[in-house]
Amino acid sequence: MPPQLTWKEAIKTVLRDAKEPLRADEIVQEIKHRGLRSEFGATPPATVGAQIYTSINNDGAESPFVRPVPGRFALRDQSSFIESSTAPKDLSEKEPQEGTSQVSGVLNAIGMFWDREKVDWKSSQPKLLGHLPSGTDVDFNPQRGIYLLHDSQGVVYAGRVTDQDLGSRLRQHTTDRLNGRWDRFSWFGIYPVTENGTLKIDADFSKLSVNFVIIAMEAILIEALEPRQNRKRGDANFDAIEFLQSEDPKFVRNRKLAIIDEVRGDLESSSLR
Repeated sequence: MPPQLTWKEAIKTVLRDAKEPLRADEIVQEIKHRGLRSEFGATPPATVGAQIYTSINNDGAESPFVRPVPGRFALRDQSSFIESSTAPKDLSEKEPQEGTSQVSGVLNAIGMFWDREKVDWKSSQPKLLGHLPSGTDVDFNPQRGIYLLHDSQGVVYAGRVTDQDLGSRLRQHTTDRLNGRWDRFSWFGIYPVTENGTLKIDADFSKLSVNFVIIAMEAILIEALEPRQNRKRGDANFDAIEFLQSEDPKFVRNRKLAIIDEVRGDLESSSLR
């Protein structure tokens, strides 16, 4: 196995051989393909974004990284294609979040069209489990932000969560007047995910500008309403922060136990014949 590099060295290794600026998720894929790292954490694209943006912000012109176009990264000394990459070319219109230890926008984690039936709402603390394609499960029950309730026709209700857990607020909608009116839900959260798979509820938002708030508002509206004339999904990079739903392990365990009981019953019946 080749030696394991730090995040920064692995990113530089990938970008050094790239023939054009890359997105954060493309950098992660190449790091994995080359075996440059064995540990990735819960949100590797966000971690890559954090490494690059921290370097650019802290080191300025001394940083080895540059962002020639929104959402794409290259090495500063790769002038051969940095200039050409700024030509009218749809590389990306989305800018990644800074990741796990910092926030660069209002939205730092989202879940789209999650299935109501995959959550155990009988629990006082329902688990809202999600994962990136390459990450481990994260419980978003403590998340804060905005949520949508959907039925087969579209959005039936929009709400906010500011002074209670997202899971608790959604749980209330399983017993109130909206109970029978929704089967899926989406959420847009402010808390980022740390590398150990927990929510960073003490994230510092004091340096966010009005511009970031406006970007987040636009992104939520575009994602929720899907206007036909919008050719892009807004300037929030949902590819790096969107989490796919995982079913509550309790349901999986119960199904397995039911199968075992069924097989045991069949065996007992056949032995009595």
